[in-house]
Amino acid sequence: MTDYHRYALYYAPSAQSDLGLFGNAWLGRDPVQDVELVRPMIDGLDQDEIIAATISPTRYGLHGTLKPPFALKDGQTRAELEDAVENLCADIAPVTCGPLMLKSISRFLALVPTDPVTALENLAGTLVRGLDDFRKPEDTAAMNKRRAAGLSERQESYLVAWGYPYVMDEFRFHLTLSNKLDPDQLERFEASLAPLVAPLCKMPFVVDDICLFGDPGDGKPFRLLRRFALRG
Repeated sequence: MTDYHRYALYYAPSAQSDLGLFGNAWLGRDPVQDVELVRPMIDGLDQDEIIAATISPTRYGLHGTLKPPFALKDGQTRAELEDAVENLCADIAPVTCGPLMLKSISRFLALVPTDPVTALENLAGTLVRGLDDFRKPEDTAAMNKRRAAGLSERQESYLVAWGYPYVMDEFRFHLTLSNKLDPDQLERFEASLAPLVAPLCKMPFVVDDICLFGDPGDGKPFRLLRRFALRG
């Protein structure tokens, strides 16, 4: 079993689903096979521009963060982590939210579920708390890098307690589609993507499994390692 630099718990759509087919093609990568995919031809957007505007989400794959990336604490193993995730998932029921919507968040584009989202927020909180014994504490440099963005008092307390400021009450689930874009580019991308994602935004958004991702380090793309069904 290969060890990774960091691990994370994400929602990631099945590669065979409509959302997965769209997301993997848009980002040009299959995170399971770790292979590049042909990008779609999209009216109003140049291929090279799409590639440049999706560098960050392409590295992570189409996903929604539930437990942010973390290094394993000394003495813990990937196999033990997988067992713990499986045990947690045995008691967690699938989650149903309102349909996805295309939204701009701090100048990047994302698909965001609409109300009700409380059950999804509770799922993320359960994973953050339930797996924290596996997390190696962040070093001072990494924490200061987070602080450089400017954190509220509550976000600072979460950074110290959980290694990441945007958890618990600060958690906002989203499927990232782009890097930060300048205003003109953001407007063009949103206009071009809107008709493509419209069919994906008609049905309730269902999370019935979660995925363990691995970060190989050195800036290499994350890999989808294992999928866990929510069986509660």
